[in-house]
Amino acid sequence: MKFVEVYTFWREAISIKGSVTPIVILNVFVFGLIAGLICAVDHYIEEVFKVNLGLEVGPHEIAGAALGLLLILRTNAGYDRWWEGRTLWGGIVNQCRNLALEALAYGPKDQVWREEVITWVKVFPHAAKESLRSEKELGKFEQLLGKSEAEKLIASSHMPFYVLLKISGLLRLALDKGDLNPFAFAQMDRERSMLMDHVGACERILKTPLPFVYSVKIRRFVAIFLVTLPFALLHQMETDWLVPLVIMLVGYPLVSLDQIGVELQNPFYKSRLNHLPLDEIASSIEKTIQEMHASFEMEKK
Repeated sequence: MKFVEVYTFWREAISIKGSVTPIVILNVFVFGLIAGLICAVDHYIEEVFKVNLGLEVGPHEIAGAALGLLLILRTNAGYDRWWEGRTLWGGIVNQCRNLALEALAYGPKDQVWREEVITWVKVFPHAAKESLRSEKELGKFEQLLGKSEAEKLIASSHMPFYVLLKISGLLRLALDKGDLNPFAFAQMDRERSMLMDHVGACERILKTPLPFVYSVKIRRFVAIFLVTLPFALLHQMETDWLVPLVIMLVGYPLVSLDQIGVELQNPFYKSRLNHLPLDEIASSIEKTIQEMHASFEMEKK
């Protein structure tokens, strides 16, 4: 067990996949290069003019603590958005299952009606996923709905709304025919309404990024801190040529924390690291509802 824990630690410590290292490494080297230039200029000025460019390290100690706090706040803000997105998709999972269960348990005995409702419920998570990612791929929809209906769905301006409109129409049809009692209709319509609420909340996250001024100020603070830090480290070590290495070691976690905040603030796009596994969630909903439907139809026979 201890060996597994050690292996897991080192595997994650050196992992590149899922890490922000490939994204930030160039900036880390840039800060190291700037530090190297500062050391070279200091060496030249000291040799020629006998002037030392070194500064006191005290101000940077205070500024470093403040900067760390700001970066933690930025990372937490990004994580809150990521977690809220996951919570909302947890609600989508529950509402889809509830809606399918209620349609099977309380809906009309008409098998065609049940199959239509179940199909549209299975389509919903895929439509929500595609909408949040600004994608419109025909494959999954054509598999579930057929080419004609799938093309209509793809052509709609808001795919989740189109799907829920179809479900609403089926519920209303059953109610008007007297095959669905008003209580069951009200409960199922409530589940449908909550699905739209969850999608709307996801769209709020998607379309409202963290304020740009917040990002600008933090990155400006990081840049000023790392560019001026070499002046505080000059003549503090056996050789000034260790300063660029120290700057890169200090800069790597600072720049990484900033980038982690950026990656987490949009949890839906596949281009983001650690994006929500919407493909897996949507497929899981579809599979569960399909099994639920098959089990129900088997018991009816």
